[in-house]
Amino acid sequence: MQIYHHSREAWFRSPYGARPVADYLRLRLAIFSKNQQTPLDVRLHYAYGLERFATSSCQLELRQDPELVCPANPDAQVWETQLYLPTTGCLFFYWFELRLISGRVFYYVRGQAGDGRGVLSARPPQYEALSASPLRPWQVTVYEPVATLPDWYLGRLMYQIFPDRFRRGPDFSETRMREVRPARERIYHSDWNEDVDINGREEGYLAADFFGGTLSGIREKLDYLADLGVEILYLNPIFMARSNHRYDTADYEKVDPMLGDEYEFQSLCREAKERGIGILLDGVFSHTGADSRYFNRYGRFPEVGAWQSAATGAYSPWSSWYQFRLEQGQMRYDCWWNFPELPAVREQDLAFRHYILGPDGIVRRWLRLGASGFRIDVSDELPDDFLRELYSVTKDEKPDAIILGEVWEDASAKVSYGHYRDFLLGRSHDCVMGYVFRDAVTAFFRGEIAADQLMTCLESLREHYPPTAYVGSMNLLSSHDISRFITAVAGAPDPGERRLQQQLRLTEAERRRGEGLIRLATAFQYLTPGTPSLYYGDEIGMEGYRDPFNRRTFDWEKVGEPLAQDLARLGRWRRERPFFGTAGITWLVASGRVLCIKRFLEGGRDLLGREIPDPGNYYLLLNLQDTTAHLTVDERSFRVPADTLQLVGETESLVMSFSSLEISDGSVRLG
Repeated sequence: MQIYHHSREAWFRSPYGARPVADYLRLRLAIFSKNQQTPLDVRLHYAYGLERFATSSCQLELRQDPELVCPANPDAQVWETQLYLPTTGCLFFYWFELRLISGRVFYYVRGQAGDGRGVLSARPPQYEALSASPLRPWQVTVYEPVATLPDWYLGRLMYQIFPDRFRRGPDFSETRMREVRPARERIYHSDWNEDVDINGREEGYLAADFFGGTLSGIREKLDYLADLGVEILYLNPIFMARSNHRYDTADYEKVDPMLGDEYEFQSLCREAKERGIGILLDGVFSHTGADSRYFNRYGRFPEVGAWQSAATGAYSPWSSWYQFRLEQGQMRYDCWWNFPELPAVREQDLAFRHYILGPDGIVRRWLRLGASGFRIDVSDELPDDFLRELYSVTKDEKPDAIILGEVWEDASAKVSYGHYRDFLLGRSHDCVMGYVFRDAVTAFFRGEIAADQLMTCLESLREHYPPTAYVGSMNLLSSHDISRFITAVAGAPDPGERRLQQQLRLTEAERRRGEGLIRLATAFQYLTPGTPSLYYGDEIGMEGYRDPFNRRTFDWEKVGEPLAQDLARLGRWRRERPFFGTAGITWLVASGRVLCIKRFLEGGRDLLGREIPDPGNYYLLLNLQDTTAHLTVDERSFRVPADTLQLVGETESLVMSFSSLEISDGSVRLG
């Protein structure tokens, strides 16, 4: 007996992918048996919910329509059902049951390859969040329709900056850097080109070495960013903090004085907006710093913090934010991932919520000062109801603001705190970070997976994500939390230990190959659906393993080199064609080290259903093998040299090789 169901093919499941609430869903199962044995009963089983699930089943109808032919096997019987989806956002899981005349029962469940196909099983699948069973059902993400992403974000190019390491502004003063908030554990680099510290002082490494990057330094380079094609600027935390990464917030109400002040932030936002650039701030709401006005473990602030309140009983307005306990006569507190420098806040505490989300709270404050939205740090460690309120407050204050969540996995079915999370159902996030995209692309360019595996992974996001979340996904290659892309694809495996990480640098041959792979991967990133994100310094080939080596200072002497110039030309070209972020996509070839993708508008509409000017079809071809690839698709023949990406449109083309970029419009060379 042969059974067919493919969740990514419209003949079997329609409409495709995630669906809005109360929409209909048509499902088909095709069965072929040599002896024409017809199952006595074919049923669809389904479960829907988030933390708790409702379950039911229904019979499929054996269709007798001779015009209804299964594309996988024209002799197969066709079974069909149609049902209407729930009226509230949730996850909808389904699988099939076949009962034969002999009494035997089989189940048809989602295959482990994750490519949309199914496998036959003697047991039903498990849909529960914490189930370890390899048998899983198919998933439909049922979302509540929301307004689409704003024009300033949709289809645009993002640039991420680690503020201490990007640029010292014209007002930089080493004396000021040392004196603005002195602390014995801090290390101040006079030389911008020194390497990052890995030793610390007597307390050990605390990520407390500073180079003096400032907001005015970023503002001074807005024209540089615009020349890269950037229209979204994401800043790692800028609020006052003890460390250089500033995820240990000391005061949510103040820009870190080493970076500047409130006026400088407003100036940055204003001048960025003049260039068509919106600014996302990093919102860190799951924990604060131990060295903060709220906790004040080291007594460096004049206020009574929660630490003093717990120790002495003195009143502190922040004492309810944190959870203290006595263990073996010592005072302990909950902290983020057991880091004592990051005491965890109780997000259900009403005083904390009012401070962050209230009418004059932190979220509204920074939106009023010019921010265009927030990237939410560790979204999966914040309660769903807190995230929903944050989302609502943000949209109330600034309807075109963005909430972008840090989620490292497929966010549609992310599990934390023992249940599926409400990230992409239209109530708590506009979109999330694209670490799934990054991991798949990095593995492909490093040669660890083939093109069909890359396709399977990226298509799973298109299948599971609502259209807005899919095209808004922050598709990155590098970030402050992972190795730089050039190191990941061309360097030696991460040795794990900081001293060894610091010593390992790319050889000349590795660098040449790495820069070539950056060119190709960035072009792929810019020309596929989503919001491509360039991490500061990737355009000049900055290398480094994980923190702190992915956070070195920007070398401004390299911006005139060929790699940076090619990526700038590519970015400017891409800025004029935002439809690449939202246009339709079909994988035509995905085999070995070669792929071909078609980008198009369906009836003049993009993936969001917007009617936009139709640029015609584009073919994106990528060849990472050692020899020339010859492809024939849609009755067109293409010759793609080794290590080359080609984009072929009806009126223009683009060729990115390991060493150069060529862009043409007919006989006219652009760039």
